[in-house]
Amino acid sequence: MPQPLSDVVTFLQSRRSRPAKTLKAPGPDRQEMTELLTIAARTPDHGKLEPWRFIVVDGAAMARLAEAAEEAARRAGLDADAAAKARGQFDQGVSAVIVVESPVLSEKIPAIEQTYSAGAVCLALLNAALASGWGANWLTGTASHDRHFCETTLGLTPRERVAGIIHIGTETSAPPERPRPDIEAKTTWL
Repeated sequence: MPQPLSDVVTFLQSRRSRPAKTLKAPGPDRQEMTELLTIAARTPDHGKLEPWRFIVVDGAAMARLAEAAEEAARRAGLDADAAAKARGQFDQGVSAVIVVESPVLSEKIPAIEQTYSAGAVCLALLNAALASGWGANWLTGTASHDRHFCETTLGLTPRERVAGIIHIGTETSAPPERPRPDIEAKTTWL
């Protein structure tokens, strides 16, 4: 019989993202962020390709991204409310890590498995931040799908894309619990 890590199990049973707009300063310092990134990098990665990378954003860079995100929303033809929401993700943010899916050409490892690895990094980073006592939220948003924003503002190559934007800061209020999936309805036993 396996011996469970009860603190980890308890954390996972109650894990809850914090709305990004409720996160305030301070955010993690460079050493704390490096520790979170190190944890996130211990993710499933078929073939050890590391098909992802990190862009850490804080301070004045958040303001620059806010402006660029609003421009991306306007380019997409979104209304003023949607453009303000795109801007707000960064205007209201303290610090964020943009997880970039950076696929590696491989004859053995399918591209979709590399996408899954990048998604696993996002969840690992989110959980690492929450388990370390930070508030955190995984977002994407209009700008993360805009090639001009991704390549010009973030410096992504044409083959790369944003897997997620993990906002991290000090929690100001715990969100209420939300309904969870009905496991019986979502599970088939063979």
